[in-house]
Parts: sequence; C-alpha cells; structure tokens
Amino acid sequence: MQAQSSRELRSRFRQRPTATHLLRNEPRTASDRQPPPDRQPGAANRKPGSALQTRVHSLAVFPVSDNQQKAAIPVVTYTLVALNVIVFLWDRHWGLWGPNVVFADLTMQPNEVMHAIRGSGDFFPLITIFTSMFMHGSVSHILGNMVFLVVFGATIEQALGSSRFALYYILWGVAAAFAQIYVNPSSSVPTLGASGAIGGVLGAYFLLFPTNKIEIYVPVLVFLSFVVSAWVLLGLWFLWQILIPQEGVANWAHAGGFLAGMLTVLLLGGRKTILKGREEEFDFV
Repeated sequence: MQAQSSRELRSRFRQRPTATHLLRNEPRTASDRQPPPDRQPGAANRKPGSALQTRVHSLAVFPVSDNQQKAAIPVVTYTLVALNVIVFLWDRHWGLWGPNVVFADLTMQPNEVMHAIRGSGDFFPLITIFTSMFMHGSVSHILGNMVFLVVFGATIEQALGSSRFALYYILWGVAAAFAQIYVNPSSSVPTLGASGAIGGVLGAYFLLFPTNKIEIYVPVLVFLSFVVSAWVLLGLWFLWQILIPQEGVANWAHAGGFLAGMLTVLLLGGRKTILKGREEEFDFV
C-alpha cells in the first residue's frame, strides 16, 4: 500500500506542469495546451508564461553594511546564503546562467496552492510555499537578495538569537507567500525568490534598529555611496513596494513579509523587551 501511494504521488508530480514550461509558455501535455479558465494567469496585463520574482533590491539601492557591532558569527544567516547559492547552482546544473531546470516544479503558483487548500488538487503545491523561497531566477536576482540578507540578517540574528531567527525567517517567507496569494489567488504565474522572507528581516530591523546607519551605493549614480538611517531606507523601501508596483516583481510578497517582521517584533514585546539587558552589546560603532 505504501509503495502504491508513492507511485501515485510520483505520477501526479510528473504530470504537474513545470515552471520551466510555464516560463517558456510551452505545453507539456495535451491537457496543458488548453488549461481550464480558473487556472489561467490572474494578472490581466501580464504576458502568460512570465514569472514573478521577489527581489528586495527593486529600489535600485544596494546596502553595503550597517554600523552594528557583531558579537558572533551569524551562523544561520550564512547558512541561508549557502543554501540559496547551492540551490541556484544545482538548479542550473552547476552553472550561473540559463533557466532553472532541476527544481522547476518547486516554484509556487497561487492558484495551485488555493486548489490544494480547498482540497480540489494535489497537496504538493503547499510544499512549494517553502521551496520557492530558496529559488532564484537569475544571477542579479540572487545576488541582490543575498546582499540584503547578509547586511540586515546578521544583526537581526544577533538580536533574536540564531534558533528564533531561523524559525521566524521561514514564517516570514510563508506570510509573504500568502500575502501574494491573497492579492491574486487565481494566478498561475510562478513565484520564486527569498525576498519575501528577507522582507520580514527588514520589517524587524525597521522596529529594532531604526537609527542604525546603513552604508548604501546607488548603481545609477556611478556607484556613489551614501550613509542613511535605517528607518529612512527601509521606510522608502516599503512605500516603494505598495505605491510603485513593478512588472515581474512580487511586490505584495515583499510588503507582506515586511509587515510580518514588524508584527513579530511587536508580539515579542517590542525593542526594549527584545534587547533588554543587552544595551551595551548593541552600542553603535
């Protein structure tokens, strides 16, 4: 009975249209050539076959560092970076360029998740809520996301502790995914990227360290660097997501992750409670 169930699961998995075919707008089977109406791309102006990426550097600004002293090596942050890089390379047969081919089925599609929740489809799309946050569409996509994760994640890991940070990171990614699903539940456009979860990191940073100084550089200004307060940079980043949505970017996943990060800090008692007794540890350089 167990072997039979495994075969049925693998069969259903093989029949599921891959993200690679959706990205290329190629039919995989005869049934894929004429998908039912409720599985059509939900975005009216989006070209079928395109994909949504979650990229935190959509503001065209890259952080270099913050002025927070680090008490220890941020093990979880570096582990997350390593996992994302390994998945990215493995997905492309250990190359830097080209489409994702190995894990193409692991991107999230909102309409499939909704079918799974309603019990009218396979349960596998629920797993893609987690797997999609470790996938990226291009070198620039993963590079930008990982830069933000290292700069802001290390400080948040230090504040929350490694174990809690690892748990909250995953929860923020899930919250971000459901924010995107809530906005467009009928979309069949694949969604991938870590920046929904990283948005939670930014939301937590916004409340915990609003006056920290962040060194940033702006590529369009010939890589000139500036120093800004965290609340200014992150506040503008959040407003950018909700006021200036961009084609091909899952802005609502970013916003949902950011709000989830802020909510986490509030539920934990706020900045004073989280950092109580460790004020000297978080003195500025």
